[in-house]
Amino acid sequence: MSALHTRRDLMASLMAAGMLGGTPAHADDEPPEITRLRLRRAPTICVAPEQIAESALRAEGFTDVSYIEHASIDGLARGQIDFDLQTAAWAVANLDAGEPIVALAGVHVGCYELFAHEPVRAISDLKGRRVGIPQQPGSSGHLLLAVIAAHVGLDPRADIDWINRPDGDFLEAFARGEVDAFLGFPPEPQQLRARKIGHVILNTGMDKPWAQYFCCTALGNREFVRAHPIAAKRYLRAVLKSADICAAEPERAARALVDAGFRGRYEHALQALREVRYDRWRDYDPEDTLRFYALRLHDVGMIRSSPKELIAAGTDWHFFAELKRELKT
Repeated sequence: MSALHTRRDLMASLMAAGMLGGTPAHADDEPPEITRLRLRRAPTICVAPEQIAESALRAEGFTDVSYIEHASIDGLARGQIDFDLQTAAWAVANLDAGEPIVALAGVHVGCYELFAHEPVRAISDLKGRRVGIPQQPGSSGHLLLAVIAAHVGLDPRADIDWINRPDGDFLEAFARGEVDAFLGFPPEPQQLRARKIGHVILNTGMDKPWAQYFCCTALGNREFVRAHPIAAKRYLRAVLKSADICAAEPERAARALVDAGFRGRYEHALQALREVRYDRWRDYDPEDTLRFYALRLHDVGMIRSSPKELIAAGTDWHFFAELKRELKT
């Protein structure tokens, strides 16, 4: 079965179920100010709501939807892409750095899992241990794990031996024992469990307080959102509808994700989509999430701005509030 046929079958099924309309939910919505949309071709399964949203985006009036293969992690600030899904901790750090981005919505809860080798059994055991972080200090995983370490009384700058590598691939390094722990995101946790390598000492989708806040947030390029507010709302509508798809029909969403070439093996994609909480976006408050991470990053000296300053200058929740009312079921 072709990838195109699979995606059409998925969308037809969801349209028939009333979950995804071919027209905007509000007939009086104006067309988007721009019909071109550039998104990042992300390497992780957990951002599936954006990766499988192409048909929904076209239904919203975007006729030219591109997933940029080599967009950098800071491509949103540089204007390479128009929107992105990133962790709340990353959003806070980059807003503090003055990057031209704006936080628009929360998308899902959880996805990161902290794997370790013996004798590490708890976060406090990371003191003096080698911990792998993707790319460089300041990446999503590093920021999140720094906050997690500080939560149990560790000094993330002095107590942990952070190991980074340019390609960000720590799965095999962890398997070889070159690091004692690393924070993995889908499909890495699914792959490690399948290979019976290491053990999980924290799951952000299940363990408090991390499971009480959004993991990934929807962000926009500030100038793009300012110039194209209708397009911004339409983008968010498509992504949030796709989050509902991931929650309601993970089997079909996983097949569409894999057939579209976004990521790896179907069984790993399916497991991840079943585990990540895509069904909570209506229940959580993204402002609470940013405040939570901003307070903790500020406490460990990793940002300078106060939560109040960051939220006032770097967020726009009105699209999200409108869509929560519009997409009630």
